[in-house]
Amino acid sequence: MRSIAIINQKGGVGKTTTAVNLSDGLARQGKRVALVDLDPQAHATLHLGIDPRSARNTTYHLLTGDAEFSGMWRSVDNGLKVAAAHLDLAAAEVELAGVVGREAILRDKLAKVSDDFDYLIIDCPPSLGLLTLNALAAVEDVFLPLQPHFLALHGLSKLMQTVGLVASRLNSRLRMAGVVLCLYESGTRLANEVAGDVEEYFDHLRTEGPVWEHARLFSSRIRRNIRLAEAPSFGKSIFGYDGSSAGAQDYQALTSEVLSYYAGRKLVESPASLPRQTQPGLIEHRDAA
Repeated sequence: MRSIAIINQKGGVGKTTTAVNLSDGLARQGKRVALVDLDPQAHATLHLGIDPRSARNTTYHLLTGDAEFSGMWRSVDNGLKVAAAHLDLAAAEVELAGVVGREAILRDKLAKVSDDFDYLIIDCPPSLGLLTLNALAAVEDVFLPLQPHFLALHGLSKLMQTVGLVASRLNSRLRMAGVVLCLYESGTRLANEVAGDVEEYFDHLRTEGPVWEHARLFSSRIRRNIRLAEAPSFGKSIFGYDGSSAGAQDYQALTSEVLSYYAGRKLVESPASLPRQTQPGLIEHRDAA
């Protein structure tokens, strides 16, 4: 199973839009795909027409109780499976504050369904707290949706510090896969300049170790498109809402690029055993970064 966390500590940059439409795009290619909503806002859940209040088990129950993935999947179009979120998830960080190995809860639960899917995508909250740490401890790869603005570059180094820290202390399989430029306006000089800066940044980063060796700026650009903004209100992905739109074309291109990307990569070997308890200082180091 290819496992991907889609993260950005800033909201409104296309994170959930990318998680939902990439998941559905892969499902439409015949892949067995699961989408895990780990954001208390439950936007990915709502985007696909699922009422969080109707879900008996959500990712909140998964992290704080005895719920398992096998009992919470909701099926949507094309066989895509969704693990819904709920607003209660916002309380999970407080409830888990004294739990030993709290950063590894999601990893342990996912291990039980790793043979059931080809791709698993996690939509993370717009923060670098415990929920995002759980996702990074559980997956193989990180995708970063980025709006091509100058200020977006300032948060990039902190995100990379967090990924590197988790890779060294929690998840030796973690790799930075790359950046997806969203809300892209190809006619502006700024967008092209930011794209060039990101490419230059990763050219340097790839020399820094195995966590970064496959990092790239995906060539597919997700253009600013009103259809992408409208689709969630209809409870559909862009493919189900308007398959002929520019947004659908862009996410189809990204889906194809992601499939090609993984066709050329081997899965990272899993270590024989991983400690459940986090090394002291992980959270403090992250917050101070």
